[in-house]
Amino acid sequence: MAHSQIAVLTGDLVQSSRQPAGRIDSAMQALRQAADQIATWRSDGQDTRFTRFRGDGWQIVLADAALSLRAAVVLQGTLGALGLESRISIGIGPAESLGTTDLSDAAGLAFELSGQGLDKMTDTSRIAIAGHSVTDADAMIADLLGERMGRWTAAQAEAAAMQLATPDRIVTQQDIGRTLGISPQAVNDRVRGAGSATIASVLRRWEALRRRDSRDPAP
Repeated sequence: MAHSQIAVLTGDLVQSSRQPAGRIDSAMQALRQAADQIATWRSDGQDTRFTRFRGDGWQIVLADAALSLRAAVVLQGTLGALGLESRISIGIGPAESLGTTDLSDAAGLAFELSGQGLDKMTDTSRIAIAGHSVTDADAMIADLLGERMGRWTAAQAEAAAMQLATPDRIVTQQDIGRTLGISPQAVNDRVRGAGSATIASVLRRWEALRRRDSRDPAP
């Protein structure tokens, strides 16, 4: 079944060779759980088809490409809470197939762009984006998000991922505090240190622009 436009996120853990196998497995499980949550962002709950590759590699697909940067930030924050990071390459475009049982045999331009983008990323890069109607400004936003997240502490990453993980509503600091077992003031310190409010604003505006552009394609 062909898909006119999707987003594919492909990633690999940074410096995974220095980590014990058990820690890599825990990271992959955390990513899978985050991917399941991301699937709930759409009313149809379309599966992201989380697939693990080559031990430290992974991939998901999003039917709504406008949510791709938010997904990358949430996934990076999920890993950051564990003291880990991933390079994440986003490819936006059509797909011929989403594979059979997982994404290992999926095909299409979005998958090609995502994989090629990951191959081009440096060891210090964290988010890259390419594809249909992606501009230099989009790439710069991805660069800045990656740089900002690279300065998160584990505590900041955990709180930020929770606050940014619901595109249709704001998760309150009280809700985060109850989940983490800490005070709202402690949550406030973490999300302020992470720059969550600014990141949330950037993501909301970028998502609105992507959806506007998809409705009104250039002639």
